[in-house]
Amino acid sequence: MALVVPDVLEESCVTRQALERLAAKWRVLLIYALLDGPHRPAALRRRLPGITQKVLTSSLRDMEADGLISRQVLKQAPPQHVEYELTPLGRTLEEPLAAICRWALDAGSDQ
Repeated sequence: MALVVPDVLEESCVTRQALERLAAKWRVLLIYALLDGPHRPAALRRRLPGITQKVLTSSLRDMEADGLISRQVLKQAPPQHVEYELTPLGRTLEEPLAAICRWALDAGSDQ
């Protein structure tokens, strides 16, 4: 299979737009955290030491708007309980992210 190299230097390039969305510090880590199934926000915070509640909420909202995750309300009455899970689109990132991990391990072993 031939490697497709889009012109990512052009602002209108959809590949560039996707890379910019995924480049946000916590997004890839949130995808990894959700690969094993749905999680509530508190569980995600425990799995991602260092993420603030504000950044977590903002990241989850943005990822939901991008169609990468879905939000399910488990309990409507206050205090409301919600959980997040990867959408089918979000799950398509598992293989490319695994390839990056393999590359990082291989590159690290070459040093």
